Amino acid sequence: MAKAEKEQTPEELAALEERRRIEQALERGKREKERAQLGGLWSRRDFFGRLSWGGFGVFGGISLLAAVRSTFPRVLFTPPSTFKAGFPGDYPMGEVSERFKKEFRVWIVRNEEGFYAIYAKCTHLGCTPRWLTTESKFKCPCHGSGYYKTGVNFEGPAPRPMDRVRISLAEDGQLLVDISVKYVYGTWDKPGAFLKV
Repeated sequence: MAKAEKEQTPEELAALEERRRIEQALERGKREKERAQLGGLWSRRDFFGRLSWGGFGVFGGISLLAAVRSTFPRVLFTPPSTFKAGFPGDYPMGEVSERFKKEFRVWIVRNEEGFYAIYAKCTHLGCTPRWLTTESKFKCPCHGSGYYKTGVNFEGPAPRPMDRVRISLAEDGQLLVDISVKYVYGTWDKPGAFLKV
């Protein structure tokens, strides 16, 4: 048979209740002391949790931006390789025109026989030479290569003369220059490397 529980007297119940209040007060004091020891708003666990969620958010944002960016095509807008350079009468005899050097990288030269167009690229390392009117030569500012008005090299480390590009007359009588067709030094006698006028 089971033992019957002994009933507690009112004094024992009051003592038990008092003990519970004391233990609860001690527990509350202990928790407040722990919170005070933390000193801040975050615990170490809170800090690392928020740090990891922040890293995940940054990674997700960058991935989303990359996905959105991939929907737009990468297109290079290059100028056309063929352009009209004006009428032959616009060019004085014996002059080097630099009108198209910046946009198309071409000099147009007129001599007694006609026209030719030089591609403004040094054959040494690809720099853009300058036309020096007073010295009547092209001079590369990077390594000192020098070229005559014809484009033939005579000083510096350039291994060969500059290239010429196709020049012809358009149907309306203007000069038509095509920089996609280049002529190296041995091919300057081919049609298109020189325009007789």
